[in-house]
Amino acid sequence: MEKKKFGSKWLYWITFAIVVIIFYKLIDNLGQISEGFKNLLGILTPFGIGILIAYILYVPCKKFENLFKKAKKIKIINNKARQLSILTVYIIALLLIILVINVIMPPIVQSITDLANNMGSYYETLVNTVNDLPEDSFWKAEVITKIVDEANHIDFKQIINIEQITQYAQGALSFAGRIFDIFVAIVVSVYFLNSRSDILKFFRRFTGAIFNKKTYLNIDKYFNRSNEIFFNFLFSQILDAIVVGIITSIAMSIMGVKYAVLLGFMIGLFNLIPYIGAIIAVTIAGIITLLTGGFEQAIWMLIVVIILQQIDANIINPKIVGNSLKINPILVIFAVTVGGAYFGLIGMFLAVPIIAIMKVLIEDFIDYRERKKKEIVETEENEKFVEK
Repeated sequence: MEKKKFGSKWLYWITFAIVVIIFYKLIDNLGQISEGFKNLLGILTPFGIGILIAYILYVPCKKFENLFKKAKKIKIINNKARQLSILTVYIIALLLIILVINVIMPPIVQSITDLANNMGSYYETLVNTVNDLPEDSFWKAEVITKIVDEANHIDFKQIINIEQITQYAQGALSFAGRIFDIFVAIVVSVYFLNSRSDILKFFRRFTGAIFNKKTYLNIDKYFNRSNEIFFNFLFSQILDAIVVGIITSIAMSIMGVKYAVLLGFMIGLFNLIPYIGAIIAVTIAGIITLLTGGFEQAIWMLIVVIILQQIDANIINPKIVGNSLKINPILVIFAVTVGGAYFGLIGMFLAVPIIAIMKVLIEDFIDYRERKKKEIVETEENEKFVEK
């Protein structure tokens, strides 16, 4: 017995010593390990991008596949519905990219350049307008005067000019110039889209082998529900942003607002962020219109855009998004604020579907606990009834 205890102690101390040595070596070679980890991430990046592309394109591929499967009389289309759906989605995506690069981006870049080059004259106009106002005017308050003075020290040409935009574009192109990585990402995305049924079947079998039936069913249920929430939010918000951007651009163009396409594009883009995004975009658009078109045009622009935002919030958005999320506005604002504080714009965008998924989990947990408590109360009442 003593020999066994003695052997166990030695085994414990030897194991402890090995763990300490390994830990020390890891700390001592932290730089090399970090570099190796970065290299590994660099190698796996195309695979990650490919999976992300497949995940985003899953819903449109599924819709086109169902559409092609309806053509039962044409066997080739029916039998190759999945492959044809992937090909169709990629062709549409390519056409959209070409449309954005050749049609939408040039006027936006031109507007940004023109705005930056003329910002000095716009500022002078604003200062002269403020100086001409009566001394007791709200616009001559100390806070506003200070903001106007500080704006004079901002070099807008340095912040946004055509050279800067070109450098950003070149940087993006140099990153995108890694043809092999792009090729791998596309191949991976196509493979995942084409083999999604087999991949999901494998993961379901794997999950079923690890967990018991009840846990497996819960995992499968919440996985499907989470995907549904995310996809509904993602595609509905993108579609809604496009609609809002187009309508706003047209309305501003009719009103003669300068940089109408740029401002409409900005409002549509910021509309991806619920509640807060619209407020930020409309405020920026109002300031730019005030500088470029004067006070009266800015007021009319704000009135029209706010009316359009209300139409979107009460008619267009509910029709597109539906009631799939069912989240209280206060909870949305909280989620967007926290997500933006920790993860920037991406966090602001993804915060809403994440909070929606958390809400589903919490509500299901509450329902489960209430059901259990009710069962306990009913059991106790039955037992008391039997005793009587």
